[in-house]
Amino acid sequence: MATIKDVAKLANVSTATVSRVLNSNGYVNHSTKVRVNESIEKLNYRPNDVARSLFKGRSKMIALFVPDIMNPFFPELARAVEDMTNRHGYTFVLCNTDDSIEKELTYFNALQQKSVDGIIVVSSSITNNYLDTIDTPIIALDRKLSSSLPSVTVNNRVGAREAVRHLKATGCKRIAHLCGPDSVSNTTQRMRGYLDEVKDTEWFLSSYIASGEYNFEKAMEATTALLTAHPEIDGIFVANDVMGVGALKAAEALGIHVPNELSIIGYDGIALGNTTTPSLTTMAQPIYEIGTRAAEMLIKQINDPSHRPKNEELSVRLIERQSTKARR
Repeated sequence: MATIKDVAKLANVSTATVSRVLNSNGYVNHSTKVRVNESIEKLNYRPNDVARSLFKGRSKMIALFVPDIMNPFFPELARAVEDMTNRHGYTFVLCNTDDSIEKELTYFNALQQKSVDGIIVVSSSITNNYLDTIDTPIIALDRKLSSSLPSVTVNNRVGAREAVRHLKATGCKRIAHLCGPDSVSNTTQRMRGYLDEVKDTEWFLSSYIASGEYNFEKAMEATTALLTAHPEIDGIFVANDVMGVGALKAAEALGIHVPNELSIIGYDGIALGNTTTPSLTTMAQPIYEIGTRAAEMLIKQINDPSHRPKNEELSVRLIERQSTKARR
């Protein structure tokens, strides 16, 4: 494998001159530049990316942290971020954290050593104190991490209210809620939207709320417990689509017909919801758009450190499928 010294020797210049040509840094006359580039091509020389990043203080690398790569929402989100970063000449790195603070800190430390240019984070565990120690540009995605960190999210509370209203419009009289983990900000917002619509009704019980932890198996267990304890429940607003599929499976196992006896509406709009039987009614996030916007905001901040991105909140939309009855 050719080295920078080999290129310098063939071009009859110093290694410093080759470095200036490679990094477009400093003056090199035209004929010398041509000679160096011809030598690079002839030797098939490939610069060391680590060395170049140390020289420039830039790696042309952007990382995305996601808490669970098995949840189809995050690969769809990652695709959007990857497309945008690649379009701008960045290498894309995907880090699966399992929502573990230990894994997040390990990734943060490793990426900073490699001079990563920016990070997009979906997290419910990273602390403000730690984020304040990082100089690398960061954008929060899907969940707000702090008031000082720019984020791209959706109108979770408004979307949750619309989901419950849709269940009411289809004739549901006893509506339960399957929520996500307590530590996640969008769990809180979606639950608030649910409570906005039901807390003052004569039928509402706090035991109509159960946690499925944004997990398929736990959602099945929680739904089974809900419907066993409260057979009167005829509608469930589920805080993400993965849990929505779990709720569908639980109803099937209990012999409860969806949607004739029980209507279920999810949240996210992932492709999985359209493959189930019955297909899942959902509040769809503009997944590709929010991933794209986060990447655009980050790249702008990387290119202009004085730029301070603002929080962006996008809208969700109702997609009616087979898991809810037609509106009355």
